[in-house]
Amino acid sequence: MTPHPKIAAIVETYLSLADAEAPGLVEGLYLEGSAALGDYRPGTSDVDFVAVTSALPPAGVLERIHTKLGAHPFDGVYLTWDDLGHDPTALGERPQAHAGRLNRRGTVNPVTWHTLARHGLTCRGPKTEDLKIWNDPEALAAWTDRNLDLYWRRLVIRASRPLTPWGLTCLGPYGTVWVVTGVARLHYTLATGEITSKSGAGRHARQTFPERWHRVIDEALRLREEDTAVPSTAGVIAGLGDHFGTPRRSLYGSPFERRRDVLGFADEAITAAHELYRTR
Repeated sequence: MTPHPKIAAIVETYLSLADAEAPGLVEGLYLEGSAALGDYRPGTSDVDFVAVTSALPPAGVLERIHTKLGAHPFDGVYLTWDDLGHDPTALGERPQAHAGRLNRRGTVNPVTWHTLARHGLTCRGPKTEDLKIWNDPEALAAWTDRNLDLYWRRLVIRASRPLTPWGLTCLGPYGTVWVVTGVARLHYTLATGEITSKSGAGRHARQTFPERWHRVIDEALRLREEDTAVPSTAGVIAGLGDHFGTPRRSLYGSPFERRRDVLGFADEAITAAHELYRTR
């Protein structure tokens, strides 16, 4: 797969900065997430990476690299070659970069390992098929089932309160895409044992869930395809504009009606995904 030109430019910039700051530090660089799953959207997608080093690097070095990189949407985790062969839930904290900042105590999860093993794109180092990457379908399923409640159920509860940050976010395109495709991705993993993209999850949901939810799924797919899901207050305003006077073709007459279906679909999808896990 040939990376999008924007991905290639970000990777080149990152490697130049890393090599200048700490020559030889980054021995392997791999892409996962939307870039690896064929669903990259240059206006909204982050470039998700796994950087591999011989030993865990000093956090100060990584902070300098990502400070210099600035606002480039280059988010990921720093691992060692040995880490790749172990269950991520047993590793503890690892340095993670997000939005130009470094979190020295980031958490890791099986989705990254499974995406890397099955779909990872090699930018530097051995090809992923030549690496011994931990891959345990049962552990992935167990983590996915827990994440449905630890993250998604809690988010839906918060978003059901209209004036909370998530309640407002779910009025706009970003919240619609994030919630609908997010819970659908976990359902897909429990149904198939595989990892899929946001768009792939939407298509899976369209084929799996009753017609009652097809409009909100189609709305999420439409917004994803149009690359309009901006995660900000501007996104909420854009969501309102989706219905009042802009050329966008919302499938809803009101963002409030859309939010109702976003949260209703999420609740049903979470319940259905739990049932898939219980009946494995």
